Amino acid sequence: MNNFKYRNPTKILFGKGQIENLPAEIPVNAKVLMLYGGGSIKKNGIYDQVKKALSGYEVVEFGGIPANPEYSVLLDALKVIKEEKITYLLAVGGGSVIDGTKFLSAAALYQGETPWDLLTNKKPVTEGLPFGTVLTLPATGSEMNSGSVITRAETQEKLAFGGPGMFPQFSVLDPEVIKSIPQRQLANGIADAFTHVMEQYMTYPIGALLQDRFAESIMQTLIEVAPAIMKDPSDYQAACNFMWSCTMALNGLIQQGVPGDWAIHSMGHELTAMYGIDHARTLAILAGNHYRYNFGTKKEKLAQYAERVWNITEGSLEEKAHAGIDKTDEFFKSLGIDIKLSDYTKDYSETGNIIAKRFIDRGWMGLGEHKLLAPADVQKIIEMSY
Repeated sequence: MNNFKYRNPTKILFGKGQIENLPAEIPVNAKVLMLYGGGSIKKNGIYDQVKKALSGYEVVEFGGIPANPEYSVLLDALKVIKEEKITYLLAVGGGSVIDGTKFLSAAALYQGETPWDLLTNKKPVTEGLPFGTVLTLPATGSEMNSGSVITRAETQEKLAFGGPGMFPQFSVLDPEVIKSIPQRQLANGIADAFTHVMEQYMTYPIGALLQDRFAESIMQTLIEVAPAIMKDPSDYQAACNFMWSCTMALNGLIQQGVPGDWAIHSMGHELTAMYGIDHARTLAILAGNHYRYNFGTKKEKLAQYAERVWNITEGSLEEKAHAGIDKTDEFFKSLGIDIKLSDYTKDYSETGNIIAKRFIDRGWMGLGEHKLLAPADVQKIIEMSY
């Protein structure tokens, strides 16, 4: 196991009725900017709950943050922060709203030339405007980590940033919000969380026994609750386990002491930026072929995954490893997710070449846990996924 340092300062308020406890978490004299997405919170009652809880505060609202938080929209919100002299941010939404709020937290105190530098200079963010979250869509784990991904439509870019200053001070996780989530978004959340675990787990054995067991238990739980939550989102126990699994998948715990891959995400972000494909579905498109292409370096963990997560006990190491990949593809398809790029766009013939060139231009010459996945390899994986 590798050396590591681990700290997660985010306070979690989990369960029914936790939104009413917001006043205990936000300073009494705060001027709050409440941020949300397309307005679904006004239909499912969450908006009213939050507004009631914040009745003693001066609250300004900013809605319309899109599913992939768009830089130009966030710049409009940044103007509101500065003009209204906002002192506290509250994200009410899923990962996109929370990611956008993290960007605004950092941008509000940034003294550089342009806020986009936060995503291109690769410097960890150490301070930001304080913020909390009310999670409405489990998927990304952004409610309990310090990372963020922002999209810029004019340049077709989707880039990540983060740092110790980007942890939410608190996050409210009420599983009852899940009963109003559409089927497509439920499927996306399950696939997103599952792939988050895979990116931290599917590398090579390093003797981190407990971390492996943590990761495997999250994947097993997602597999177990997926049918129940897709059939009946109002199943509270299934919703609890789904929501907490999504948070645990990317709150930093299972990545301690182990190598990480994240090449699937790096490639998937490009597909979203180019074609607007849902983030989780880009991961499902790429995951299986990424593991097939890198089979030689990943087969030990693939076989372990097949045995422990899918109960595949027969066959050679290689046979079990291949079966584990096939089971992963089948799981995504069982959620109603298409796993070929051609299912989403007909304009894909040059996609691999375009993305490889983008990685070269950025200096991304070695992805994956071994930093050996070159742009030419990326092109081949994407072409396998057509």
